[in-house]
Amino acid sequence: MYHLLFRTVFRRMDPEKAHHLAFSWIRLAARVPVLRTFAAAVLAPRHKELRVEALGRRMHGPFGLAAGFDKNAVAVDGLAMLGFDHVEIGTVTGQPQPGNPKKRLFRLVPDRALINRMGFNNDGSAAVAARLAERKTVFPVTLGVNIGKTKAVPETEAVADYVTSTEALAAHADYLVVNVSSPNTPGLRDLQAVDHLRPLLSAVREAADRTVTGRRVPLLVKIAPDLADDDIDAVADLAVELGLDGIIATNTTIAREGLGLTSAPALVAETGGLSGAPLKERSLEVLRRLYTRVGDRVTLVGVGGVTTAEDAWQRILAGATLVQGYSAFIYEGPFWTRRLHQGLAARLAASPYATLAEAVGAEAGAQGTDTADSDGKTR
Repeated sequence: MYHLLFRTVFRRMDPEKAHHLAFSWIRLAARVPVLRTFAAAVLAPRHKELRVEALGRRMHGPFGLAAGFDKNAVAVDGLAMLGFDHVEIGTVTGQPQPGNPKKRLFRLVPDRALINRMGFNNDGSAAVAARLAERKTVFPVTLGVNIGKTKAVPETEAVADYVTSTEALAAHADYLVVNVSSPNTPGLRDLQAVDHLRPLLSAVREAADRTVTGRRVPLLVKIAPDLADDDIDAVADLAVELGLDGIIATNTTIAREGLGLTSAPALVAETGGLSGAPLKERSLEVLRRLYTRVGDRVTLVGVGGVTTAEDAWQRILAGATLVQGYSAFIYEGPFWTRRLHQGLAARLAASPYATLAEAVGAEAGAQGTDTADSDGKTR
């Protein structure tokens, strides 16, 4: 049914307008008690064997919605109703901003991919914090908050801008993500360099601890797939050094070559971050490299090109405790999470592992790259 709707209605609409239409339906369904209960029963059946513990939380499963879909925390319960085990909102910036000029979202249907140059369009940290403070939870779900730099803020003031968002939002977050890897904010990816990233993460950590009492808000960083291997290793080592809770691998890519893209050249040439199926292999490579470097000392979240249960299973075997998706949601529709959970449960049952925790990283070295420590040893 959804695929027919996509072919006949959504595919002919501007992608951003189609997103807002589908999003409004999700929000509406979540407001109607009988409808949302029925929808959750159909779309979000629970599999006890998929339960995981991560980032200080017990979750129904490992699969969540990546940041970018719900930028302003307006449909957290609706997305939980669809079966996502965790929902990451944002990216939220210190100040409200409209994002880049439209048109800024493009479907590459033959490639099952998207290109976006949204530019962190959002209501700003104060407004999103107020919305979260007023939220009456219908479906309990682990809530991540993804924060980024306001475009108008110069790089020299970036740390203060992230601290502004942290102070507003940390109290409402089950975990907090520092996004330094979107290609759509000028200069943002420069913050991935360790010399810039260390003071930024330290300042956010201090702000979260200062703002939130009685619990420690887990802190993660989201990195790009376009980082060189040495830079991936440097971020991994920094995460261990700072006691970071997690790394999300990966964001969208600016690469186009070598991805086997078959969509029209004019579409492929659009500037912005590419997400979806073509990103699968590179994101998996980055994940394997990270796990080889950090082991179980840092929680890894695998995202990028995750469409099927097999994709999610491969991320877990490569070292991901949690897995996220987004672009495939556009193509697969509301039954996506149900199918993915069923497939994961079947793969776990057929595997030699009793729990997902046992499977994490079990095959990380199969296609990974040995990575040397500064003392010459490998992990």
